Amino acid sequence: MKTKVSFRDYLGTKELYLEMVRIAIPVSLQSLITVGINLMDTVMLSSMGDAQLSASSLAGQFINIFQICCMGIGMGASVLTSRFWGMQDKKSLKCAITIMLRFCLIFSLAFTLATLFVPNLIMRIYTNEREIIDYGMLYFKWLLPTYFCMGFSLTCTIILRTVGQVRIPLVSSILAFFVNVFFNWVFIFGKLGAPRMEIAGAALGTLIARGFELVFICGYFFFLDKRAAYRLKDLTMKCGSLVQEYIRVSIPVLISDSLLALGNNAVAMVMGHIGAAFVAANSVTMVVQQLSSVLTQGISNASGIITGHTMGEGKYEQAQKQGYAFLFMGLVIGCFAALVILFVRDPIIAYYQVSPEAKAIAEELMDAILIIIIFQAMNSILTKGVLRAGGDTKFLMAGDILFLWVASIPLGALAGLVLHLPAFWIYMFLKIDQIIKCVWCYFRLRSGKWLKKIKSA
Repeated sequence: MKTKVSFRDYLGTKELYLEMVRIAIPVSLQSLITVGINLMDTVMLSSMGDAQLSASSLAGQFINIFQICCMGIGMGASVLTSRFWGMQDKKSLKCAITIMLRFCLIFSLAFTLATLFVPNLIMRIYTNEREIIDYGMLYFKWLLPTYFCMGFSLTCTIILRTVGQVRIPLVSSILAFFVNVFFNWVFIFGKLGAPRMEIAGAALGTLIARGFELVFICGYFFFLDKRAAYRLKDLTMKCGSLVQEYIRVSIPVLISDSLLALGNNAVAMVMGHIGAAFVAANSVTMVVQQLSSVLTQGISNASGIITGHTMGEGKYEQAQKQGYAFLFMGLVIGCFAALVILFVRDPIIAYYQVSPEAKAIAEELMDAILIIIIFQAMNSILTKGVLRAGGDTKFLMAGDILFLWVASIPLGALAGLVLHLPAFWIYMFLKIDQIIKCVWCYFRLRSGKWLKKIKSA
């Protein structure tokens, strides 16, 4: 379905902006808090020495893979749940949640067993240094239950957002931040009469925070929420009629997110082989990139939820026009982020105690980020929001795989490892998929072929 579009459609409506702000701001704040938690963990544990900090960071890479899998499971399910919420089809909504939670349980169990029985093998994937491996295994030992805590709280959070409940997850994240910081302080340094546990204390503090999130989010979701009205007894409901549709829509999201995570690791490997100065320079820019994308993440979530609701109500032409408005928002947010980076890059680079060579490379990387961040904002809103909510998940999976693995990684490796181009061009080639996907998805949006119908239970 191809809809005639005017410039006014790109500007959107007042109602659309109000709904977008209502959802996007809490989600963005939650993402900002997550960045803050990671930063505080790093700062606190850094005083224990490089080995313990490295061990927690590398072990965290494996846990991040699980987190990305859960995001894929939850975001895939949200394509269905947001649509069913718009249709007010409570039975199909509950079926989709049940299937999602069963997948989450399977993944949580698999990662727990792997961490329990082969922690040494997992750590050896990331390092050969015995001291770091030993610390990593200790870190894993204390975090064994965290997979179940993180998996269920994360997926339930995503579902709560799709039914318009965004405040509860935000409150949970704020409280979990203080819980994490407090117990990290207590157990890492041995305060208030507690034993000094160092890296084990960091793991215990994180586990307590994850446990708190599980009780807070799942307690509300299973016992108090009246929108989805999902209860523990629904875990045993029969969902066979929806399984095929769930797999068709959701599994491509899981595959896409997982392969993107592996692809980003491959990009990091390319940077690592270019040289230590390049890696250090990229680390300097990392916080800037994370902070500049916080608002984009919020709008991406909001665009997906609103698009799903609109299509669930059967308003396909309105969903098409909203897609153009969200794309325009992405352009505006991307340009705003680029301006912020332009003004803060010099003070941030000057703050870090790195070599002059690394600082020079960081300046070139910032120049590249100024350009990439604009396309990344538009691309994220289309791929993680609008088009995904439309049910066009197979198309998006193909694009994620094709442009990252066929364009970005080989071109970046060629530019950095063979041609030894300046850092600006190396980074541009490593992120070229963001530009290609933005153009590719724009034409997909215009075609109207992304508006897919979804079967109910």
